[in-house]
Amino acid sequence: MNTLREAVQEYVLMRRDLGFKLHDAGKGLLDFVTFMEHHRASYITQALALAWAQQPSNVQPAHWARRLSFVRGFAHYRSATDPRTQIPAQGLLPFQPKRARPYLYSNDEIRGLLCAALNMPCRYERGRLRPWVYHCLFGLLSVSGLRLGEARNLELQDLDLKEAVLTIRCSKFGKTRLVPLHASTCEVLADYIGRRKRHWGQRPVSSYLFVSSWGNRLDGGDIHRTFYALSRQIGLRGTSDSRGPRLHDLRHRFATRTLVRWYRSNQDPARKLPLLSAFLGHVHVADTQWYLSGSPELMREAIRRLEHRWEDLP
Repeated sequence: MNTLREAVQEYVLMRRDLGFKLHDAGKGLLDFVTFMEHHRASYITQALALAWAQQPSNVQPAHWARRLSFVRGFAHYRSATDPRTQIPAQGLLPFQPKRARPYLYSNDEIRGLLCAALNMPCRYERGRLRPWVYHCLFGLLSVSGLRLGEARNLELQDLDLKEAVLTIRCSKFGKTRLVPLHASTCEVLADYIGRRKRHWGQRPVSSYLFVSSWGNRLDGGDIHRTFYALSRQIGLRGTSDSRGPRLHDLRHRFATRTLVRWYRSNQDPARKLPLLSAFLGHVHVADTQWYLSGSPELMREAIRRLEHRWEDLP
């Protein structure tokens, strides 16, 4: 029989082959195995799983629940080859996650954000392209429904301006999909690519579409810091606010506005929802339905259609 450490390595490899990234879970399970070895335990027990999951003691309950979920998934796998394995019961370390309420940007707010990005000051020649990078990045997020990580990972080869399509490679769950682009979006991206070529000239630069002032892929932390600064500048956030509209909310906006257009063109949103789900890269339609909550405009369109059907009843 394999040791727990060998079994964890096999489990993580199998899940990654299925498309799951398991960054945190992979590290966590190796730490769990070290914990088990320290306690000279050769098989998983619920008590030991709980003891490991509740470390450290000064974190949020959500952290404990997440750590226990790592062990629970592995325990299901391990129980097939070691019947002594105890699978931590559901309901232990209960935690009900709270999703942030989405902020639905107006057209004026989007324009204000893009204008502020384009007017960012540049202190050094190396940073001359930075306003255009963020102008195009935020603009693309607002009209495509991409996840931020997907936009960061775009390379020049993934953009086909002639066919007006983006190729999103190995996104969440290892999926690859095609995302069509509007002609106006292609024009902006073509202009940006021309500026990108002129800015870097013969200097070395990575193949990523959106690059930092040093020529490599944009740093996620820098993207968020830039967004927060611009949000405060245009009034989306107060100067001391720690919370407010997020970049991810641009994805909510795209989803709700797509559904509103379907309603207004008298199409059947229920039948077309799987198309939106595939466009957004979701595995289940239910994941897409959550993105459509909290939109007054969408609710008005749904009520209008319902009232119209009532009027047609005898």
